[in-house]
Amino acid sequence: MNREDFLMFENNPDLIYFDNGATTFKPKRVIDKINDYYTKYTANAHRGDYDISLKVDKEYEETREVVQGFINSESPNEIVFTKGTTDSLNMIIFGFMRYYLKSGDEVLITKAEHASNVLPWFELEKELGIVVKFIPLTEEYKVTLDNIKKVVTEKTKVISLAHVTNVIGDIRPIKEISKYAHDNNMLMVLDGAQSVPHIKTDVKDLDVDFLAFSGHKMLGPTGIGVLYGKLKYLEVMHPLEFGGGMNSRFESTKELEYKELPLRLEAGTQNIEGVLGLKEAILYLEEIGLDKIHEHEAGLREYLIKRLEEVDNVEVYNPKSESGLVIFNLEGIFAEDTSRYLNHYNICVRAGNHCTKMVKDEIKVKNTCRISLYLYNTKEEIDKLIEVLKESKNIYNIIL
Repeated sequence: MNREDFLMFENNPDLIYFDNGATTFKPKRVIDKINDYYTKYTANAHRGDYDISLKVDKEYEETREVVQGFINSESPNEIVFTKGTTDSLNMIIFGFMRYYLKSGDEVLITKAEHASNVLPWFELEKELGIVVKFIPLTEEYKVTLDNIKKVVTEKTKVISLAHVTNVIGDIRPIKEISKYAHDNNMLMVLDGAQSVPHIKTDVKDLDVDFLAFSGHKMLGPTGIGVLYGKLKYLEVMHPLEFGGGMNSRFESTKELEYKELPLRLEAGTQNIEGVLGLKEAILYLEEIGLDKIHEHEAGLREYLIKRLEEVDNVEVYNPKSESGLVIFNLEGIFAEDTSRYLNHYNICVRAGNHCTKMVKDEIKVKNTCRISLYLYNTKEEIDKLIEVLKESKNIYNIIL
């Protein structure tokens, strides 16, 4: 789908790229937008009173409105530009939760969460004395409301989950979980890194309190992400960075005043090219349609699972997950060796623990190979993968 829009395929005609969970290729219009900014109207944002700077201001804030529409938030002031999902989650946890939670309060996550939705909570546990608890997963490694209820107590204050996990690839019932959370005086934090690029994400419908996602996983530039928060929570969020752009005034008397949202949370010169590129990526995705993209990925995934069954020595660990993520190993072969073998045939897959080091407790395997599909992948690419995997008995002749 739309492969002609991606220069990576034009410049690498033999490349098969199955690592879209790590980052995605960029369509020409995103690259052109960044090039235009650097060659036609380079200027800082929210600093100048001259034409090219005012143009940057306009396009920067237009992007905020595009993001608002894309996730259906109430106001553009609920959209904060960050470096990415990791940065957004750290802002949520250390800028808000550090002041919202107290010793003994419980936060629920799972062992299938990405490091970005684990390590900040662990740090806050050491700092504040909160308690991080794990929601048990089903036999298919999924989250259910029933399993959440098993570990909730009167001290549970936050549920923090990925909408789609980056290893198992299950799509969690977030709307149902959010309703239960709010009915029981809990906040809902959503890691959307693997969901926002692939399925329609409506923050009003899901009723999440916070959402974090990255531009580079949805055809945009690296180094740009989004923090969404309900306005009432962002209003009391503490900035983690202080400096230019986020203050209205400060005096030698040490009197100071910070700007209104969202600029108060965007100190310093931001990743302007990233913001402008993100806008183009979102407009591109909207023109294609998230439903169409998800349908394409679902069809590819079904085809991939069926074809992998033809390979005698392949074990798939998440055959029933709903997203375009498939994790597997070749029997008796280290995951990184499989990845190196596939690379010999210009096939790119991820190998390792995928920044999800606790999921091994659930699937009983430390390292896996991950295929993550996106809109530009094809059945022909899957056929080539299967052909190569069927010849994997010669793997060490290739990689040694």
